[in-house]
Amino acid sequence: MKNLIFINGTMGVGKTTTCRELQKILSPSVFLDGDWCWDMKPFIVTDETKKMVTDNICHMLNNFLACPEFQNIIFCWVMHRQEIIDSILENLNLDETHYYLFTLTISEQSLQKRFFKDIARGIRKKDSFIESSNRLSLYEEMDSTKIDVSDMTAKEAAGMIALEFGRV
Repeated sequence: MKNLIFINGTMGVGKTTTCRELQKILSPSVFLDGDWCWDMKPFIVTDETKKMVTDNICHMLNNFLACPEFQNIIFCWVMHRQEIIDSILENLNLDETHYYLFTLTISEQSLQKRFFKDIARGIRKKDSFIESSNRLSLYEEMDSTKIDVSDMTAKEAAGMIALEFGRV
């Protein structure tokens, strides 16, 4: 059985870094960051680009699921509504696959610290913090395993996720 591991959370919570650490622990694995599937300039959010990115994600995840080389498929993205997750899952071949959803949660104060470090490094824009902060409550409602990363490193968060698979 393969493991399909979705990791969600608001922007700046540490999804990508946590997934990179988890990939080291859960070998053989492959990692897909949903943001890579619509890395465009200018960044345009329309119904057409949303459909395109979902199609890209589903195509890549299905390819990873079909490849016998990978036991663990790790996917992260800002999936702040259940319908985003459902639209991906309904287009995947999940035969012989265990699906897991982990949500990285964080206090607003810790998010602000991380966000402004990223702004100083040129990774994020200042105006995105408000949007990210406003989405925090949406993740509390999700039916997922929650991990509060407010006072935790990405390596520690990955270790907590790996416990689910008997690895540390």
